[in-house]
Amino acid sequence: MELSRNLPLTRSVLRTAIRDATPGQLGFLADLLAAENASRAESKRLRLTRTAGFPQSKNLEGYDWSMASFPADWGREQLAGLEFAANAEDLVLYGDVGTGKTHLAIAIGMLACQRMIPVRFFTASSLVMRLRKAKDAGGLDRELATIGRAELIIIDELGYLPIDIDGARLLFQIIADSYERRSIVFTSNLEFSRWGDVFGDGDMAAAVIDRIVHHGRIVRFHGESYRNTHSLMK
Repeated sequence: MELSRNLPLTRSVLRTAIRDATPGQLGFLADLLAAENASRAESKRLRLTRTAGFPQSKNLEGYDWSMASFPADWGREQLAGLEFAANAEDLVLYGDVGTGKTHLAIAIGMLACQRMIPVRFFTASSLVMRLRKAKDAGGLDRELATIGRAELIIIDELGYLPIDIDGARLLFQIIADSYERRSIVFTSNLEFSRWGDVFGDGDMAAAVIDRIVHHGRIVRFHGESYRNTHSLMK
């Protein structure tokens, strides 16, 4: 154990060991390396999940799909396959409050982490606050680069809280920088025609929507709030 501490394998040494090994020793080495690879992969999954910043743990198992309506040529199989993330396509989860948009967004993000895809999760207001703080401290470029290392960005609750024009410009930087480079999943209860209210600028909203529509899809949600349906306050 002491000899193995902080000791990455050297391929030339390993090659010599393999050449001189007996069949039994080769089997032992193969089992050891397979276990090491599995351990490193699981450690990476855990690290990616922690770094993503999910507010809670969610998955697709048992998810109620009844309130979600998919495009005609795209559905649950494609969503779970994460092809959209591999192709740097966007996804908008739009609809009524409490119908499972955030749950689905988190579940997608956690599934991506399990498949070794770096993810970052933010509410729209917390992302703007984070960017504003970085800008005030003179570290905006560094913060944008840090966020940009993710291959999938989730922006939750777009439109739930007002954003001033400076905050909207910061948010636009993330969206514009991600175009055709990484995927963004948005959740919102606002239709596109009202996104101008979010960004405080019709032209900026139009530019955002143009990018999303070009390489994106909308999953629509309808129904009564799950929280209201299962509320203790009747």
